[in-house]
Amino acid sequence: MLSDKMNLALNEQIKWELYSSYLYLSMSAYFANLGLPGAANWMRVQAQEELVHSMKFYDFILERGGSVALKAIDAPPVKWSSTIEVFEESLKHERLVTARINNLVDLAIVEKDHATNTFLHWFVTEQVEEEASVGGVLNQLKLVGKAGEGMLLIDKELGVRTFVPPAAVA
Repeated sequence: MLSDKMNLALNEQIKWELYSSYLYLSMSAYFANLGLPGAANWMRVQAQEELVHSMKFYDFILERGGSVALKAIDAPPVKWSSTIEVFEESLKHERLVTARINNLVDLAIVEKDHATNTFLHWFVTEQVEEEASVGGVLNQLKLVGKAGEGMLLIDKELGVRTFVPPAAVA
C-alpha cells in the first residue's frame, strides 16, 4: 500500500509526464510548421514515450492500492526562435524531470517504500538515456549552426526514429 505522501507525489509525477508529452507534441507541431518533418517525427515519438511513462505511473499507483487523481496540465509553449532553442528547452526539461524522479527516489527511501524505490529505478535509467539522446541531437545542431544543408541531413536522420514501447508495456 502506498503512503498518502507517496501517492500524492506519484500523482504529481503523472501530471509532469503528461505535460512532457504535451510539450513534445507542441514542439512536433512547431517543426511540422517549419517544414522539418524529421524533427517533427522525433518530437512526436518523444511525446509518445512520455505518454507511456505517465501510464506506467498510473498503473503502478493502482497496483499498489493507491488512488489516481489527475491534475490540470499547463499549456506548453508553441513558438521558439530556432531549432537549437527547441532542443535546448527539451534538454532543460529532461533535466527537470530527472530531478523530479530523483526526488521521488529520495521520498521512497524516506518512506521505506521498497517497491516504489525499485519501480523508480527504471525511470532513473530512462532519464540518463533521455538526456543523452536530446543532448546528442543538440550537439549536432550546434555543429551545423545555420548551415541549411547540415540541418536537412540532421532532419533526415531524425525522421527515422520510431516509437518502440518498453517491453513491460508492449
